[in-house]
Amino acid sequence: MQLFKRGLAYRKKAAVNWCPADKTVLANEQVIAGACERCGSKVEQRFLEQWFFRISNYAARLLDNLDHIDWSETTKTAQRNWVGRSDGAEITFRIVIPGSVSDEGSSPGAPGASHGAGEADPSAPSAPRDDRRDDIVVFTTRPDTIFGATYMVLAPEHPLVERLATPDRRESIQAYRDATARQDIVTRKVAKEKTGVFTGSYAVNPATGAEIPIWIADYVLMEYGTGAIMAVPGHDERDFEFAQIFELPIVRVIAGPGQDAMTPLEAPYVDDDAGRLVNSGPFDGLFVADAKRAVVQWLAGREAAKAVVNYRLHDWCVSRQRYWGPPIPIIYCDVCGPRAVPERDLPVVLPDVPDFRPDDTGVSPLARHEQWYRVPCPDCGREARRETDVSDTFLDSAWYFLRYPSAHRDDVPFDPVMTKRWLPVTSYIGGNEHAVLHLMYARFITMVLHDMGHLDFEEPFQRFRAHGHIIREGAKMSKTKGNIVNPDQYYEQWGADTFRTYLMYLGPFQEGGDFRDLSISGPRSFLNRLWLAVTEATTGGSPDPVVMRKLHQTIRKVSDDIPRLSYNTAVAAMMEYMNVVRKGERAPHRAEVEPLVQLVSPFAPHIAEELWERLGHERSIFDSGWPVCDEVLAREDTIELAVQVNGKLRGTIEVARDIGQEGALTMALADAQVARFVAGTPRKVVFVPGRLINIVV
Repeated sequence: MQLFKRGLAYRKKAAVNWCPADKTVLANEQVIAGACERCGSKVEQRFLEQWFFRISNYAARLLDNLDHIDWSETTKTAQRNWVGRSDGAEITFRIVIPGSVSDEGSSPGAPGASHGAGEADPSAPSAPRDDRRDDIVVFTTRPDTIFGATYMVLAPEHPLVERLATPDRRESIQAYRDATARQDIVTRKVAKEKTGVFTGSYAVNPATGAEIPIWIADYVLMEYGTGAIMAVPGHDERDFEFAQIFELPIVRVIAGPGQDAMTPLEAPYVDDDAGRLVNSGPFDGLFVADAKRAVVQWLAGREAAKAVVNYRLHDWCVSRQRYWGPPIPIIYCDVCGPRAVPERDLPVVLPDVPDFRPDDTGVSPLARHEQWYRVPCPDCGREARRETDVSDTFLDSAWYFLRYPSAHRDDVPFDPVMTKRWLPVTSYIGGNEHAVLHLMYARFITMVLHDMGHLDFEEPFQRFRAHGHIIREGAKMSKTKGNIVNPDQYYEQWGADTFRTYLMYLGPFQEGGDFRDLSISGPRSFLNRLWLAVTEATTGGSPDPVVMRKLHQTIRKVSDDIPRLSYNTAVAAMMEYMNVVRKGERAPHRAEVEPLVQLVSPFAPHIAEELWERLGHERSIFDSGWPVCDEVLAREDTIELAVQVNGKLRGTIEVARDIGQEGALTMALADAQVARFVAGTPRKVVFVPGRLINIVV
């Protein structure tokens, strides 16, 4: 309702994806390879009245904010690609329908050739026109190629198609439109054999003045751009394939290095980084980047183009034709039009419907419940009707995090004080499969509520990290593939702490890892050795300085790794330290193992708590704080020094950290690997403390 009041929720009839099994509409993001993401059924296309959110109004902001939020790059890349900013131009083509007034006496030609007046003088200005009913507007990122536009293609659903269809073409066009309607929108974008039908009408190329044929084809969609394209087969793969199939003209207007205007086109030339314009009138010789600006400016002067920014992101269809879900809170009145349900009447509660199964009509089962469906208009009191569609479940997940801190209140959606204290979310970890679904929608809803003054932040999640997938038997572990494991059996055999530690150890958190039963023995062995080390620890004497140095290096490593989600390397560092502690099965000093128990606690909390108590502590280990690295103790007394002879690396030697040139030279010459390259007294020695010594002979 908040979006409706702000003009961001609207209803329109549109081509939508329809799942014939679930009998409901799907958003584009919910169609995977032409199938419903939930049930796998082949998705169809239908024209239905649906509710949409104007997420496209926020496209630029959704894109720009990605530059400064701390998210996984894979997720940000997916969102950038989905929003899909395109800088280009809208170009206007005047249509010519044979036999109509707008044809101005022209006679139709073959669909594969330009007809009419032929090449016009590109420098001659076009006469200004006020009547735009006979225009087709296209969006293109390649205005520089307009001299190579030899035909046009409209989406079969384009509103001009019926008007453009000449009598002899109407039957074949209608058949083609019916066939297209049986396809889902997403599948139409996938490369396949091109099909199409000539409308019988033409358009005037505003650059050349030539009349070019207008076709319809299913590879052009109404929801992208303007639902029409200027086809430049010489420089676009889809247009090239279409032109070859239907024998349409192919003209080169970009020439690469070593090419000219007459170089044959065996395939479309799409590598335009070093390309220059040819066969393009006054623009011949210009580089592509310069030509884009120049052509748009020239066409703008002829009232035939304007520079625009377009986005791939289209408005979010939120209507769903099923019973389960939040009813969209709108009431339809024949006098007042659509009205929001008064807030005092919220929430709209689902009625008890005996048969809640959807049918194939595209109408929600809620429409069958007359008592619930018929209600008075909240404004005039006349009989009105409820909206029977329910909202997409992704709308719920787009704001659930705002509700969490205020879940105890039933009088407001979110308490301002609690929201300010707890939100935005500091760190969020989730699956990358929601990169263009939940995460995009949550950002949009948060921005809208921010703009309306309900929130003081516009990005919901300050930090997001996408977790990886666990692989088993060569495939992602999932119920669908039947390769899941029941954790209970591993708890019984290995213990919960071992299983937890193993999951954190098996691979980088953001990449995932390969689950193998045999590999669990490694973490189990580590925890067993930790138990023995603590129970055998002594308090007499002093800890070993070498072990203490390794301990503080481990504290530093684990403390750095955990916030970076590098759990696998943190566990590996603790395992490495355990090898030092138990070298020769020595009994460690208590000071050598007590901090290790704290480091282990996030990974193996039960064992850590028990060992902490055995060490004599009364408070929980989770109230004990975190060990701090002593950088002085962590510092190595020795370093590796690179040894070069005449500038070439000949070996490395371990030396004291503060060793001088003379001492380093003595130790270098004593190394057998180095000595064989040094004959006699060195002519010169170059010493870089802490890094290398170069002996010149």
